[in-house]
Amino acid sequence: MLLALSLRDFVIVDELNLSFQNGFTVLTGETGAGKSITLDALGLLLGDKADYGQIRHGAKEAQLSALFDVADVPAAHAMLCEQGLMMADEQQLSIRRIIDIKGRSRSFINNQAVTLTQLRQIGELLLDIHGQNAHHSLNNEAAQRQLLDAFAGVTSEAIQVQHAYQHWQEAKRALQQAETQAETVTIEGERLQWQLDELTALNPGEHEWDELSQSHDQLAHAADILQAAERVGQILDGDDGVQSRLYHCRQQLAQLVNAAPAFADGIALLDSVEAEISELGSCLRAATARVDTDENLLAQQEARMQELMSMARKYRIEPVQLPQRKQEIEDALNALVATVDLEALSLQVAEREQDYMQLAQDLSVKRHKAAKKLATQTREHMQNLAMKGAQFHIELLSASPSLHGLEQIQFQVATNQGSPLRAMNKVVSGGELARISLALQMVTSQYNSVPTLIFDEVDAGIGGAVADVVGHALRQLGQQRQVLAVTHLPQVAACGQQHWQVSKKSQKGQTVSQIKVLQDNSRIDEIARMLGGELITETTRQHASEMLALV
Repeated sequence: MLLALSLRDFVIVDELNLSFQNGFTVLTGETGAGKSITLDALGLLLGDKADYGQIRHGAKEAQLSALFDVADVPAAHAMLCEQGLMMADEQQLSIRRIIDIKGRSRSFINNQAVTLTQLRQIGELLLDIHGQNAHHSLNNEAAQRQLLDAFAGVTSEAIQVQHAYQHWQEAKRALQQAETQAETVTIEGERLQWQLDELTALNPGEHEWDELSQSHDQLAHAADILQAAERVGQILDGDDGVQSRLYHCRQQLAQLVNAAPAFADGIALLDSVEAEISELGSCLRAATARVDTDENLLAQQEARMQELMSMARKYRIEPVQLPQRKQEIEDALNALVATVDLEALSLQVAEREQDYMQLAQDLSVKRHKAAKKLATQTREHMQNLAMKGAQFHIELLSASPSLHGLEQIQFQVATNQGSPLRAMNKVVSGGELARISLALQMVTSQYNSVPTLIFDEVDAGIGGAVADVVGHALRQLGQQRQVLAVTHLPQVAACGQQHWQVSKKSQKGQTVSQIKVLQDNSRIDEIARMLGGELITETTRQHASEMLALV
């Protein structure tokens, strides 16, 4: 449930701190005093889009925060723990949002930065706001369908049906496109096939160009390689070569090593140099052993390289890229063949249609079952909302397969006993629609886990005895949920277990809104004002006192 709300520099509120209670709380005040500001703030804290115009004039930013108890909302607690926003042993959740003068906003859950998507996800589990015109949306099929699906607990199944329908339509479009473009695709396929055949005949190897280039360079310079190796060999191993001279140097030092022990280090270095030169000779012999002087092989390699370079020029690529181009053409041809495989595409359409129909039929069964239950319970509540004898029915009209299933949802009403059922948007007045909306909410609140319900003038368009009935219905709803209602009707206000008054005043040249808790005489005065206007008489005060006493 909602525990506290704090606002700073929001619209016409300079600073406001509210503590919330269980049960039914009413919010009253003159038109324009700012009664809906509280609801707008809660909407922003739960993910609504921010606007710099919501910052109080002269301030740099607006700050909003709320505190919730999620002990009785296991789904919210689990989500917060999963996202690392709450510890397992914690029960309270704080939400904070800051909006700056440039329209940018920052959002925090338990002092950790979060996205608006995260706010909306958690907000849907914590609080349900019914705006001033929310009940009018019940005349729209989309709103009726969403309400029925939520009551039936099939919202996720409805989303699956939407996805299945989209996949089915995508398959149908692919088939239609393939049928209309068959000739163009055939021409393109022939072109790709000709290119693939050409490259397949050439058959360029994955690393062929690099290996061929290296081998060709070795063959082309074979004589130079052998000649250089021979010359170096003579310098190293000739009669007066390096190794011979090293040997004589060693002999000279060895004869005098006893007289000059330091010569031992020189002898060791000479031995090391001799070993390195010997290793160099081995390397030269190994290199020359691999040199091929086959003129025919050289000619064959030059011819192959010419083939590869000629094909590469044709495709405007490097010879080393030919294997990759061959694979690309092959992949493109396979993809093209798949697009013109009308039989396979037709089979895919049939499979996706079958998937959609199975999901949609399962959804229809659940919707029909839930429609009877929702209609029956709503009708019972309508009888207690001064609509004796009225009938309420949810008709599921068969329809062509669509994004939303195999039926159209239509709420039907007969407001007078004996009258035929007709579509709700054809027969009900504004006041009747508000009461039907409240009846539906009283039913659905028993099946959802949202702990806080907020109504913004849900009683619009009604008055007199009906308003008294609505007030008692909201108070009854408050026994199961935390309920907050903005109202202009004294009959509804009198039913509140807590009563807040919103007013505005001029302060330092600016208009600011404030809220105060009413009790005893101050509450009697507020209800008397709602009954008789600004001039409060003893009669209106007595009437207000009687209304409070009769709740």
